[in-house]
Amino acid sequence: MVSYTIKRFLGAWPTLIVLITLSFFLMRFAPGGPFSGEKVLSAAVQANLDAKYHLNDPIFIQYLDYLWSLARGDFGPSFKYPDWTVNQLISQGFPVSLWIGGWSMTIALIVGVLVGSLAAFKQNTWIDYVATGMSMTGISIPTFVTAPLFTLLFAVILGWLPAGGWNEGSFSNMVLPVTALALPQIAIISRIMRGSMIEVLRSNYIRTAKAKGIPNRIILFRHAIRPAILPVISYLGPATAGIITGSVVIEQIFSLPGLGSYLVKGALNRDYTLVLGSVILVGALIIAFNFIVDVLYALIDPKIKY
Repeated sequence: MVSYTIKRFLGAWPTLIVLITLSFFLMRFAPGGPFSGEKVLSAAVQANLDAKYHLNDPIFIQYLDYLWSLARGDFGPSFKYPDWTVNQLISQGFPVSLWIGGWSMTIALIVGVLVGSLAAFKQNTWIDYVATGMSMTGISIPTFVTAPLFTLLFAVILGWLPAGGWNEGSFSNMVLPVTALALPQIAIISRIMRGSMIEVLRSNYIRTAKAKGIPNRIILFRHAIRPAILPVISYLGPATAGIITGSVVIEQIFSLPGLGSYLVKGALNRDYTLVLGSVILVGALIIAFNFIVDVLYALIDPKIKY
């Protein structure tokens, strides 16, 4: 197990380096620049800006300098926010996205696994039909539809909850964005869990357990849920990273100062370092969550070898 974990950890680094390299050169070779705009700068001002941010250095030197900065944990200065570094911008937005995404994924995992397991155990009954119908509805309706509807109903008409804002992460401000973000994930996880659980329940060892008269509750929680949850764990890696860093729509609708808003602003403003920092952070999270999933997979199913 230790050897497997070390190999998986070392195998993740080349992927991250390739991601950094591709992101850096794609940003540099794209037309335009961080100081290109409707107002054309004079040649002297442009030269001073290029010299200040070392944009007039050879591209390979810029690449090595950026790698050296990353090795020291420094994403560099923001080109569009002169008084801020990318580290400061990310450190402001990431906790918000992590808080919302983390709660959304936790709720989605618990509810999705329970609903999917129950639907599989009660296959072809009204419980299964209701769970399947609700999951299909949850997948079909995007968050940019559910979020405004929640705001209209619970904030504007009923007045029970705030329509938006961060407010230091208070409970009442988080209910609507977390719910809107969790609903599609509940639907997806419940469908994955239902399909996997049905397959497990048809296994010979489950039939043997039923023939021995073991209660359904023990069969479900002791013998069936562990192998059935493996596909859900595979899904959790990229999904968790995506929901933490990619909730751009939710952040915009509820006016939350998360990481997604900085990524959009950086892309629109051609802020090289801000976009690179955001992309590298997202990529690193995806790699990290996939690494955790691989380790969990090996812990749950010891037959898995590197």
